[in-house]
Amino acid sequence: MNLSGSENKIAGDITGHEYLVFTLGDEEYGIDILKVQEIRSCERVTRIANTPAFIAGVTNLRGVIVPIVDLRVKFQLTSAEFDDNTVVIVLNFDNRVVGIIVDGVSDVLTLVPEQIRPAPDFSVTLSTEYLQGLGSVDDRMLILVDIEKLLNSEEMELVEKSAALAPDA
Repeated sequence: MNLSGSENKIAGDITGHEYLVFTLGDEEYGIDILKVQEIRSCERVTRIANTPAFIAGVTNLRGVIVPIVDLRVKFQLTSAEFDDNTVVIVLNFDNRVVGIIVDGVSDVLTLVPEQIRPAPDFSVTLSTEYLQGLGSVDDRMLILVDIEKLLNSEEMELVEKSAALAPDA
C-alpha cells in the first residue's frame, strides 16, 4: 500500500499533517502516519495467558516479537468477524513496535488545522483523552486518535510483559 498520501493533498497545502485512515465498524479513524511502520494482513497470533482481553496475542515480525492489540476490543465495539479487509497496522513509537487490528485501511489524508475540531466531551465508546480531535474532509468525519495516549504507559507495560513472556511466536 502506498502511504505517501500525495494523491490526497490539498492544493497549496504545506502545513497539513498526514493521517492513515482506518475503519472500525461504521466509523473512520485517523492516526499519525509518522507512527505507522507497515500494514500487514491479519495473520495468526499466539495468545498469551493472563493478558488483558484487548491483547490478541503476539506475532513474530522478522525476528521481533510484536504484541497485537485488537482495537475493536479496546474500544468495546461489537466483535467483528475477521475477513479479507481486516489488517494489522504495525506502529513504531517510543522505541516500541505494536500491531493494532482494524477492520480495514482506506487511505492517507492530509488535514490542515482548519479541518480539525476539538473532540466533544460526550464520547461513549472512546474516552476523549485519547482523541486529538475530529477531522472533517468533504462529507467525511474522522475520529483522530492519539495512539500513544491510547496505549498508555500502564497498558504498554502489560503489552511488553506479554511479548517478553512469549515463546518464539
